[in-house]
Amino acid sequence: MSDQKGSGPGLAAITNENVEAAYARWAPVYDKVFRLVMKPGRTAAAQAVNRLGGRVLDVGVGTGLELPMFSQAVRIVGIDLSDPMLEIARKRVQDLGLTNVEDLRVMDAMELTFEDDSFDGAVAPYVITTVPDPVRTMNEMARVVRPGGEIIIVNHIGAEHGPIAAIERFMGKRAEKLGWRPQFPWEIIGDWIASRPDLELLERRKLNPLGLFTLARIRKSPVA
Repeated sequence: MSDQKGSGPGLAAITNENVEAAYARWAPVYDKVFRLVMKPGRTAAAQAVNRLGGRVLDVGVGTGLELPMFSQAVRIVGIDLSDPMLEIARKRVQDLGLTNVEDLRVMDAMELTFEDDSFDGAVAPYVITTVPDPVRTMNEMARVVRPGGEIIIVNHIGAEHGPIAAIERFMGKRAEKLGWRPQFPWEIIGDWIASRPDLELLERRKLNPLGLFTLARIRKSPVA
């Protein structure tokens, strides 16, 4: 596992060790705390995956809250850095008989062990703010997605001003303990897309509740 700290302008530095420790604490209560507030984003991400079809990598699958939302026709491989979170996901798969879930394994999103072009798509629900290096993570997702496939990201994008921005700045000082960055500018994602001629932004829209979260669909250019 990498202990690399974050990259990007103004990003709070976190490490894999911070994330593992935080989500070991969060695992027993994660579903109760985050299920409802994050449900619209997970639903939107699952709908995008279901339209795409094929074999999809779920990056940061966590406790697997979105797994029952995927069509049984979509084959899912889920990865997460936190084994305590994955244990809950494995039980969910077993209890609900989710036979389309091929595998759930511990893996660093910044160092995926899959071959190039292994998946028709990759979905990252509420993950990009939790990894030490968001750009490296997105590059890895793009690498393992086939030409013509999609990368689907749902995440909180930080407010630029107002009371929410002030709250995010306060919480951002505690990013290491939280396990994610409350302050995260869209430019991290937008500049990454702009830097890669093989990527195209298909969709960007705000989601409920209150537009706190954003869905981005990014297509990897087909082979000419």
